[in-house]
Amino acid sequence: MLFKNITCPACGAACDDIQVECRNGRIEAENICKVGNSRLKVITNPHRLRQPLIKNRGKLKSVDWEEALEKAADILVSAKRPLIFMGSDTSCETHEIGLMIGEYLGAVVDSNTTIGNGPAAMGTQESGKTGATEGQKKNRSDLIVYWGTNPLESMPRQMSRYGIFPRGYWTGGGRFDRTIITVDPRKTLTSKISDLHVQLKPNSDYEMISALLTLLHGKNPHPSVEEITGVPISLMKQMLHMMKNCNFGSISAGVGLSSSIGKHRNTEIAMNLVKELNSYTRFTFGILRSNCNVAGFNQVASYMYGYPFGLDFMRGYPRYNPGEFTTVDLLREKDIDAAFVICTDLLNQIPADCAAYLAEIPLICLDIAPCPTMVVSDVVLPGVIDAMECEGTLYRLDDVALYFEPFVNPPFEFTKSNEDTLKQIFIKIRNKRDQANFLPSKNKEEKEEKEEVKEEEKEEEKEKLIPENFPWIPLTVMFEQT
Repeated sequence: MLFKNITCPACGAACDDIQVECRNGRIEAENICKVGNSRLKVITNPHRLRQPLIKNRGKLKSVDWEEALEKAADILVSAKRPLIFMGSDTSCETHEIGLMIGEYLGAVVDSNTTIGNGPAAMGTQESGKTGATEGQKKNRSDLIVYWGTNPLESMPRQMSRYGIFPRGYWTGGGRFDRTIITVDPRKTLTSKISDLHVQLKPNSDYEMISALLTLLHGKNPHPSVEEITGVPISLMKQMLHMMKNCNFGSISAGVGLSSSIGKHRNTEIAMNLVKELNSYTRFTFGILRSNCNVAGFNQVASYMYGYPFGLDFMRGYPRYNPGEFTTVDLLREKDIDAAFVICTDLLNQIPADCAAYLAEIPLICLDIAPCPTMVVSDVVLPGVIDAMECEGTLYRLDDVALYFEPFVNPPFEFTKSNEDTLKQIFIKIRNKRDQANFLPSKNKEEKEEKEEVKEEEKEEEKEKLIPENFPWIPLTVMFEQT
Protein backbone atom coordinates (compact mmCIF):
# COMPACT_ATOMS: atom_id res chain seq x y z
CA MET A 1 0.00 0.00 0.00
CA LEU A 2 1.29 3.47 -0.91
CA PHE A 3 1.11 6.37 1.55
CA LYS A 4 1.81 9.93 0.41
CA ASN A 5 2.73 13.18 2.18
CA ILE A 6 4.16 11.43 5.24
CA THR A 7 6.02 13.66 7.73
CA CYS A 8 9.56 12.55 8.52
CA PRO A 9 10.49 12.76 12.25
CA ALA A 10 14.25 12.37 11.76
CA CYS A 11 15.46 15.99 11.98
CA GLY A 12 14.28 19.58 12.34
CA ALA A 13 13.49 19.93 8.63
CA ALA A 14 10.45 17.66 9.15
CA CYS A 15 9.99 16.96 5.43
CA ASP A 16 6.30 16.32 4.76
CA ASP A 17 6.50 15.02 1.19
CA ILE A 18 7.68 11.48 1.93
CA GLN A 19 6.12 8.57 0.03
CA VAL A 20 6.08 5.25 1.86
CA GLU A 21 5.13 1.88 0.41
CA CYS A 22 4.42 -1.10 2.68
CA ARG A 23 4.65 -4.45 0.92
CA ASN A 24 5.11 -7.97 2.35
CA GLY A 25 6.50 -6.74 5.65
CA ARG A 26 8.97 -4.43 3.93
CA ILE A 27 8.91 -0.64 3.94
CA GLU A 28 10.34 1.43 1.11
CA ALA A 29 10.34 5.20 0.85
CA GLU A 30 10.91 7.94 -1.72
CA ASN A 31 11.90 11.61 -1.28
CA ILE A 32 13.77 10.68 1.88
CA CYS A 33 17.40 11.21 2.90
CA LYS A 34 19.73 8.75 4.61
CA VAL A 35 18.95 10.18 8.05
CA GLY A 36 15.22 9.74 7.55
CA ASN A 37 15.61 6.32 5.95
CA SER A 38 17.54 5.00 8.95
CA ARG A 39 14.72 6.25 11.18
CA LEU A 40 12.17 4.50 8.98
CA LYS A 41 14.00 1.17 9.19
CA VAL A 42 13.51 1.07 12.98
CA ILE A 43 9.90 -0.02 12.40
CA THR A 44 10.94 -3.44 11.10
CA ASN A 45 14.22 -3.68 13.00
CA PRO A 46 14.45 -6.94 15.00
CA HIS A 47 16.13 -5.05 17.87
CA ARG A 48 13.09 -2.82 18.34
CA LEU A 49 11.85 -2.67 21.95
CA ARG A 50 8.51 -4.45 22.14
CA GLN A 51 8.27 -5.51 25.79
CA PRO A 52 8.61 -3.52 29.03
CA LEU A 53 11.65 -4.39 31.14
CA ILE A 54 12.52 -4.09 34.84
CA LYS A 55 15.99 -4.49 36.31
CA ASN A 56 16.21 -7.47 38.65
CA ARG A 57 19.55 -8.27 40.29
CA GLY A 58 21.41 -6.17 37.77
CA LYS A 59 19.72 -7.60 34.68
CA LEU A 60 16.77 -6.32 32.66
CA LYS A 61 13.94 -8.84 32.44
CA SER A 62 10.62 -8.76 30.60
CA VAL A 63 7.59 -8.02 32.75
CA ASP A 64 3.92 -7.22 32.39
CA TRP A 65 2.97 -3.72 31.20
CA GLU A 66 1.02 -2.89 34.36
CA GLU A 67 3.88 -4.02 36.56
CA ALA A 68 6.31 -1.77 34.69
CA LEU A 69 3.95 1.20 35.03
CA GLU A 70 3.55 0.55 38.76
CA LYS A 71 7.30 0.42 39.22
CA ALA A 72 7.79 3.63 37.24
CA ALA A 73 5.10 5.41 39.26
CA ASP A 74 6.67 4.20 42.53
CA ILE A 75 10.05 5.65 41.53
CA LEU A 76 8.59 9.04 40.64
CA VAL A 77 6.30 9.31 43.68
CA SER A 78 8.97 8.28 46.19
CA ALA A 79 11.55 10.71 44.76
CA LYS A 80 12.01 14.03 46.53
CA ARG A 81 13.22 15.85 43.43
CA PRO A 82 12.84 13.90 40.18
CA LEU A 83 13.96 14.99 36.72
CA ILE A 84 11.69 14.53 33.70
CA PHE A 85 13.78 14.85 30.55
CA MET A 86 11.60 15.30 27.47
CA GLY A 87 13.34 14.18 24.31
CA SER A 88 12.66 15.70 20.92
CA ASP A 89 11.66 12.49 19.10
CA THR A 90 8.06 12.68 20.26
CA SER A 91 4.98 14.84 19.82
CA CYS A 92 3.93 18.11 21.45
CA GLU A 93 1.03 16.26 23.07
CA THR A 94 3.53 14.05 24.89
CA HIS A 95 5.47 17.13 25.99
CA GLU A 96 2.28 18.62 27.41
CA ILE A 97 1.53 15.56 29.57
CA GLY A 98 5.16 15.40 30.71
CA LEU A 99 5.02 19.02 31.86
CA MET A 100 1.78 18.35 33.72
CA ILE A 101 3.38 15.37 35.51
CA GLY A 102 6.36 17.55 36.41
CA GLU A 103 4.11 20.24 37.86
CA TYR A 104 2.13 17.66 39.85
CA LEU A 105 5.26 16.05 41.32
CA GLY A 106 7.19 19.29 41.87
CA ALA A 107 9.87 17.97 39.54
CA VAL A 108 12.35 19.56 37.14
CA VAL A 109 11.33 19.29 33.47
CA ASP A 110 13.95 19.80 30.78
CA SER A 111 14.52 18.95 27.11
CA ASN A 112 17.18 18.53 24.42
CA THR A 113 17.34 22.31 24.12
CA THR A 114 19.51 22.47 27.23
CA ILE A 115 22.18 20.33 25.52
CA GLY A 116 22.00 21.75 21.98
CA ASN A 117 20.38 25.07 21.12
CA GLY A 118 19.77 26.30 24.67
CA PRO A 119 22.08 29.33 24.27
CA ALA A 120 20.25 30.21 21.05
CA ALA A 121 16.94 30.26 22.92
CA MET A 122 18.48 32.44 25.63
CA GLY A 123 19.89 34.79 23.00
CA THR A 124 16.41 35.11 21.51
CA GLN A 125 15.10 36.14 24.92
CA GLU A 126 17.77 38.82 25.17
CA SER A 127 17.48 40.32 21.70
CA GLY A 128 14.35 39.12 19.94
CA LYS A 129 14.41 37.31 16.61
CA THR A 130 13.70 38.76 13.18
CA GLY A 131 12.55 35.46 11.74
CA ALA A 132 10.92 33.98 8.65
CA THR A 133 9.56 30.61 7.64
CA GLU A 134 11.56 28.32 5.39
CA GLY A 135 8.93 28.86 2.70
CA GLN A 136 9.55 32.60 2.73
CA LYS A 137 13.28 32.02 2.37
CA LYS A 138 12.65 29.65 -0.52
CA ASN A 139 10.54 32.22 -2.39
CA ARG A 140 12.45 35.40 -1.53
CA SER A 141 16.00 34.82 -0.32
CA ASP A 142 18.83 35.54 -2.76
CA LEU A 143 21.55 35.44 -0.06
CA ILE A 144 21.95 32.74 2.58
CA VAL A 145 24.59 32.73 5.31
CA TYR A 146 25.25 29.37 6.99
CA TRP A 147 26.94 30.22 10.29
CA GLY A 148 28.37 27.41 12.39
CA THR A 149 26.45 24.66 10.63
CA ASN A 150 26.93 22.03 7.93
CA PRO A 151 23.40 21.24 6.71
CA LEU A 152 24.55 19.29 3.67
CA GLU A 153 25.58 16.48 6.04
CA SER A 154 23.50 17.05 9.18
CA MET A 155 20.22 18.02 7.45
CA PRO A 156 20.58 16.88 3.83
CA ARG A 157 17.20 17.99 2.45
CA GLN A 158 17.20 21.49 3.97
CA MET A 159 19.14 22.81 0.99
CA SER A 160 17.12 20.92 -1.61
CA ARG A 161 13.72 21.90 -0.15
CA TYR A 162 14.28 25.41 1.19
CA GLY A 163 17.86 26.65 1.17
CA ILE A 164 19.72 26.70 -2.13
CA PHE A 165 18.34 24.60 -4.96
CA PRO A 166 14.52 25.04 -5.06
CA ARG A 167 12.99 27.55 -7.45
CA GLY A 168 10.89 30.05 -5.54
CA TYR A 169 8.43 32.70 -6.68
CA TRP A 170 11.09 35.43 -6.89
CA THR A 171 14.02 33.02 -7.23
CA GLY A 172 13.07 31.14 -10.36
CA GLY A 173 16.67 30.36 -11.21
CA GLY A 174 17.16 28.26 -8.09
CA ARG A 175 20.84 27.99 -7.23
CA PHE A 176 21.79 30.49 -9.94
CA ASP A 177 19.71 33.21 -8.27
CA ARG A 178 21.29 32.71 -4.86
CA THR A 179 24.58 33.61 -3.21
CA ILE A 180 25.82 31.31 -0.46
CA ILE A 181 28.19 32.34 2.35
CA THR A 182 29.50 29.82 4.87
CA VAL A 183 31.12 30.90 8.14
CA ASP A 184 32.88 27.90 9.62
CA PRO A 185 36.35 27.17 11.09
CA ARG A 186 36.49 23.94 9.08
CA LYS A 187 36.18 23.05 5.43
CA THR A 188 32.94 21.13 5.00
CA LEU A 189 30.77 19.94 2.13
CA THR A 190 28.61 23.01 2.65
CA SER A 191 31.60 25.34 2.40
CA LYS A 192 32.73 23.66 -0.83
CA ILE A 193 29.53 24.56 -2.66
CA SER A 194 29.44 28.09 -1.21
CA ASP A 195 30.35 31.26 -3.10
CA LEU A 196 32.30 32.58 -0.11
CA HIS A 197 33.82 30.62 2.77
CA VAL A 198 34.82 32.75 5.76
CA GLN A 199 37.15 30.45 7.69
CA LEU A 200 37.44 32.15 11.06
CA LYS A 201 39.31 30.82 14.08
CA PRO A 202 37.37 28.70 16.60
CA ASN A 203 35.67 30.62 19.42
CA SER A 204 35.94 33.98 17.65
CA ASP A 205 32.33 34.32 16.47
CA TYR A 206 31.52 37.18 18.83
CA GLU A 207 34.52 39.23 17.71
CA MET A 208 33.68 38.54 14.06
CA ILE A 209 30.08 39.75 14.37
CA SER A 210 31.19 42.72 16.47
CA ALA A 211 33.60 43.73 13.70
CA LEU A 212 30.80 43.43 11.11
CA LEU A 213 28.61 45.70 13.24
CA THR A 214 31.44 48.23 13.52
CA LEU A 215 31.85 48.25 9.74
CA LEU A 216 28.09 48.56 9.32
CA HIS A 217 28.19 51.72 11.43
CA GLY A 218 30.79 53.22 9.10
CA LYS A 219 33.86 52.72 11.26
CA ASN A 220 36.91 50.49 10.93
CA PRO A 221 37.39 47.83 13.62
CA HIS A 222 40.64 47.61 15.55
CA PRO A 223 43.38 45.88 13.50
CA SER A 224 43.79 43.24 16.23
CA VAL A 225 40.50 41.70 15.10
CA GLU A 226 42.34 40.15 12.15
CA GLU A 227 44.66 38.25 14.51
CA ILE A 228 41.80 37.26 16.82
CA THR A 229 39.44 35.97 14.12
CA GLY A 230 41.94 35.00 11.44
CA VAL A 231 39.81 36.88 8.89
CA PRO A 232 41.18 39.94 7.02
CA ILE A 233 39.16 43.13 7.38
CA SER A 234 38.97 43.31 3.59
CA LEU A 235 37.15 39.96 3.54
CA MET A 236 34.79 41.21 6.25
CA LYS A 237 34.02 44.26 4.10
CA GLN A 238 33.35 42.00 1.11
CA MET A 239 30.98 39.84 3.15
CA LEU A 240 29.16 42.87 4.56
CA HIS A 241 28.83 44.39 1.07
CA MET A 242 27.14 41.20 -0.13
CA MET A 243 24.78 41.23 2.86
CA LYS A 244 23.82 44.90 2.49
CA ASN A 245 23.16 44.73 -1.25
CA CYS A 246 21.00 41.61 -1.43
CA ASN A 247 17.21 41.79 -1.90
CA PHE A 248 16.37 39.35 0.87
CA GLY A 249 19.00 37.72 3.07
CA SER A 250 18.96 35.21 5.89
CA ILE A 251 21.38 33.83 8.45
CA SER A 252 20.89 30.15 9.25
CA ALA A 253 22.81 29.49 12.46
CA GLY A 254 23.74 26.14 13.92
CA VAL A 255 25.13 24.79 17.17
CA GLY A 256 28.58 25.99 16.12
CA LEU A 257 27.55 29.59 16.82
CA SER A 258 25.87 29.02 20.18
CA SER A 259 28.36 26.48 21.54
CA SER A 260 31.54 28.52 21.05
CA ILE A 261 32.87 30.93 23.68
CA GLY A 262 30.24 33.58 24.24
CA LYS A 263 27.33 31.10 24.14
CA HIS A 264 24.02 32.98 24.13
CA ARG A 265 25.79 36.32 23.65
CA ASN A 266 26.89 35.11 20.20
CA THR A 267 23.29 34.54 19.19
CA GLU A 268 22.23 37.83 20.75
CA ILE A 269 24.77 39.91 18.82
CA ALA A 270 24.00 37.99 15.60
CA MET A 271 20.33 38.93 15.98
CA ASN A 272 21.35 42.54 16.62
CA LEU A 273 23.35 42.45 13.38
CA VAL A 274 20.24 41.27 11.53
CA LYS A 275 18.25 44.13 13.06
CA GLU A 276 20.83 46.64 11.84
CA LEU A 277 20.90 45.10 8.35
CA ASN A 278 17.16 45.68 8.03
CA SER A 279 17.94 49.38 7.73
CA TYR A 280 19.50 48.58 4.33
CA THR A 281 17.60 45.52 3.09
CA ARG A 282 15.39 42.70 4.28
CA PHE A 283 17.23 40.25 6.48
CA THR A 284 16.14 37.41 8.77
CA PHE A 285 17.66 35.04 11.31
CA GLY A 286 16.89 31.35 11.76
CA ILE A 287 18.20 28.44 13.81
CA LEU A 288 18.84 25.07 12.14
CA ARG A 289 17.66 22.71 14.88
CA SER A 290 19.06 19.27 14.23
CA ASN A 291 16.50 17.34 16.29
CA CYS A 292 12.96 16.77 15.11
CA ASN A 293 10.60 18.39 17.63
CA VAL A 294 13.05 20.21 19.88
CA ALA A 295 11.32 23.48 18.95
CA GLY A 296 8.00 21.91 19.95
CA PHE A 297 8.94 21.57 23.61
CA ASN A 298 10.03 25.22 23.70
CA GLN A 299 6.70 26.27 22.20
CA VAL A 300 4.58 24.13 24.54
CA ALA A 301 6.54 25.01 27.69
CA SER A 302 6.53 28.73 26.85
CA TYR A 303 2.79 28.65 26.16
CA MET A 304 1.95 26.77 29.37
CA TYR A 305 4.43 28.27 31.83
CA GLY A 306 6.30 31.12 30.14
CA TYR A 307 9.75 29.47 29.96
CA PRO A 308 11.27 27.46 27.07
CA PHE A 309 13.25 24.80 28.99
CA GLY A 310 14.73 23.97 32.40
CA LEU A 311 11.53 24.41 34.44
CA ASP A 312 11.69 23.74 38.19
CA PHE A 313 8.33 23.08 39.93
CA MET A 314 9.77 22.30 43.37
CA ARG A 315 8.03 25.29 45.00
CA GLY A 316 4.71 24.60 43.31
CA TYR A 317 5.21 27.17 40.57
CA PRO A 318 7.62 27.23 37.60
CA ARG A 319 11.09 28.73 38.01
CA TYR A 320 13.63 29.24 35.24
CA ASN A 321 17.36 29.72 35.73
CA PRO A 322 19.70 28.12 33.16
CA GLY A 323 22.83 26.91 34.89
CA GLU A 324 20.90 25.89 38.00
CA PHE A 325 17.73 24.10 36.88
CA THR A 326 19.15 22.55 33.72
CA THR A 327 19.98 18.86 33.34
CA VAL A 328 23.79 18.85 33.26
CA ASP A 329 24.00 21.22 36.22
CA LEU A 330 21.52 19.20 38.29
CA LEU A 331 23.40 15.96 37.61
CA ARG A 332 26.79 17.53 38.29
CA GLU A 333 25.60 18.92 41.64
CA LYS A 334 23.64 15.72 42.40
CA ASP A 335 20.48 17.72 43.03
CA ILE A 336 18.06 15.06 41.75
CA ASP A 337 17.31 11.61 43.12
CA ALA A 338 15.41 10.02 40.19
CA ALA A 339 15.03 10.57 36.45
CA PHE A 340 12.51 9.81 33.71
CA VAL A 341 14.11 10.02 30.25
CA ILE A 342 11.62 10.14 27.38
CA CYS A 343 12.47 9.47 23.73
CA THR A 344 16.16 10.33 23.77
CA ASP A 345 19.51 8.79 24.70
CA LEU A 346 20.46 11.20 27.50
CA LEU A 347 23.40 9.15 28.80
CA ASN A 348 25.15 9.52 25.46
CA GLN A 349 24.84 13.33 25.41
CA ILE A 350 26.13 14.46 28.81
CA PRO A 351 29.60 14.63 30.46
CA ALA A 352 31.08 11.52 32.04
CA ASP A 353 30.60 12.58 35.67
CA CYS A 354 26.96 13.43 35.00
CA ALA A 355 26.44 10.11 33.22
CA ALA A 356 27.99 8.26 36.18
CA TYR A 357 25.56 9.87 38.62
CA LEU A 358 22.61 9.25 36.28
CA ALA A 359 23.49 5.55 36.34
CA GLU A 360 23.44 5.55 40.17
CA ILE A 361 19.95 6.98 40.74
CA PRO A 362 16.62 5.26 39.92
CA LEU A 363 16.06 5.72 36.20
CA ILE A 364 13.08 5.20 33.88
CA CYS A 365 13.61 5.08 30.12
CA LEU A 366 10.97 5.39 27.40
CA ASP A 367 12.48 4.67 23.99
CA ILE A 368 12.02 2.70 20.79
CA ALA A 369 15.38 0.91 20.57
CA PRO A 370 18.26 -0.21 22.83
CA CYS A 371 20.67 2.56 23.82
CA PRO A 372 23.18 3.30 26.64
CA THR A 373 20.44 4.98 28.70
CA MET A 374 18.36 1.80 28.52
CA VAL A 375 21.24 -0.33 29.81
CA VAL A 376 21.49 1.58 33.12
CA SER A 377 17.72 2.04 33.56
CA ASP A 378 15.65 0.39 36.28
CA VAL A 379 12.47 0.46 34.19
CA VAL A 380 12.33 0.40 30.38
CA LEU A 381 9.09 1.23 28.57
CA PRO A 382 8.81 0.59 24.81
CA GLY A 383 8.07 3.74 22.84
CA VAL A 384 5.91 4.46 19.82
CA ILE A 385 7.44 6.11 16.75
CA ASP A 386 5.68 9.42 16.26
CA ALA A 387 4.66 10.39 12.70
CA MET A 388 4.86 6.72 11.74
CA GLU A 389 2.81 4.76 14.29
CA CYS A 390 0.65 7.47 15.89
CA GLU A 391 -0.79 10.90 15.17
CA GLY A 392 0.17 14.19 16.76
CA THR A 393 1.81 17.57 16.26
CA LEU A 394 5.42 18.67 15.91
CA TYR A 395 7.21 21.93 15.20
CA ARG A 396 9.59 22.40 12.32
CA LEU A 397 12.92 24.21 12.81
CA ASP A 398 11.26 27.52 11.82
CA ASP A 399 8.54 27.11 14.49
CA VAL A 400 5.84 26.05 12.03
CA ALA A 401 3.44 23.48 13.50
CA LEU A 402 2.84 20.31 11.46
CA TYR A 403 0.15 17.71 12.08
CA PHE A 404 1.15 14.14 11.26
CA GLU A 405 -0.76 10.89 10.79
CA PRO A 406 0.44 7.27 11.09
CA PHE A 407 0.76 4.78 8.26
CA VAL A 408 1.37 1.66 10.42
CA ASN A 409 0.22 0.50 13.85
CA PRO A 410 2.49 0.02 16.88
CA PRO A 411 3.80 -3.54 17.36
CA PHE A 412 1.98 -3.81 20.72
CA GLU A 413 -1.52 -3.17 22.06
CA PHE A 414 -0.89 -1.94 25.61
CA THR A 415 -0.36 1.67 24.45
CA LYS A 416 -1.34 3.71 21.40
CA SER A 417 1.26 6.47 21.65
CA ASN A 418 3.86 7.98 23.96
CA GLU A 419 1.19 10.44 25.04
CA ASP A 420 -1.02 7.51 26.04
CA THR A 421 1.87 5.95 28.00
CA LEU A 422 2.43 9.14 30.00
CA LYS A 423 -1.29 9.45 30.66
CA GLN A 424 -1.35 5.92 32.10
CA ILE A 425 1.66 6.71 34.31
CA PHE A 426 0.04 9.98 35.42
CA ILE A 427 -3.10 8.14 36.55
CA LYS A 428 -1.04 5.72 38.63
CA ILE A 429 0.98 8.58 40.14
CA ARG A 430 -2.18 10.38 41.21
CA ASN A 431 -3.65 7.19 42.68
CA LYS A 432 -0.50 6.57 44.70
CA ARG A 433 -0.43 10.17 45.93
CA ASP A 434 -4.09 9.92 46.96
CA GLN A 435 -3.41 6.72 48.90
CA ALA A 436 -0.47 8.35 50.66
CA ASN A 437 -2.47 11.47 51.58
CA PHE A 438 -5.55 9.61 52.87
CA LEU A 439 -4.15 7.01 55.25
CA PRO A 440 -6.37 4.66 57.34
CA SER A 441 -7.46 5.88 60.79
CA LYS A 442 -5.07 3.54 62.63
CA ASN A 443 -2.08 4.99 60.83
CA LYS A 444 -3.33 8.49 61.59
CA GLU A 445 -3.64 7.69 65.30
CA GLU A 446 -0.14 6.22 65.33
CA LYS A 447 1.21 9.35 63.66
CA GLU A 448 -0.54 11.60 66.18
CA GLU A 449 0.82 9.55 69.11
CA LYS A 450 4.35 9.76 67.70
CA GLU A 451 4.03 13.52 67.28
CA GLU A 452 2.82 13.88 70.91
CA VAL A 453 5.75 11.82 72.17
CA LYS A 454 8.17 13.98 70.16
CA GLU A 455 6.68 17.17 71.62
CA GLU A 456 7.00 15.81 75.18
CA GLU A 457 10.62 14.85 74.54
CA LYS A 458 11.36 18.35 73.24
CA GLU A 459 9.85 19.92 76.39
CA GLU A 460 11.92 17.63 78.62
CA GLU A 461 15.09 18.62 76.76
CA LYS A 462 14.27 22.29 77.25
CA GLU A 463 13.76 21.75 81.00
CA LYS A 464 17.12 20.01 81.26
CA LEU A 465 18.84 23.03 79.75
CA ILE A 466 17.51 25.30 82.58
CA PRO A 467 18.91 24.60 86.12
CA GLU A 468 16.39 23.74 88.87
CA ASN A 469 17.58 26.57 91.23
CA PHE A 470 17.58 29.22 88.50
CA PRO A 471 16.87 32.63 90.13
CA TRP A 472 13.68 33.60 88.32
CA ILE A 473 12.85 37.32 88.68
CA PRO A 474 9.29 38.45 87.89
CA LEU A 475 9.03 41.02 85.14
CA THR A 476 7.30 43.53 87.46
CA VAL A 477 10.27 43.46 89.83
CA MET A 478 12.69 43.93 86.93
CA PHE A 479 10.79 47.02 85.73
CA GLU A 480 10.65 48.45 89.30
CA GLN A 481 14.42 48.05 89.66
CA THR A 482 15.05 49.86 86.37
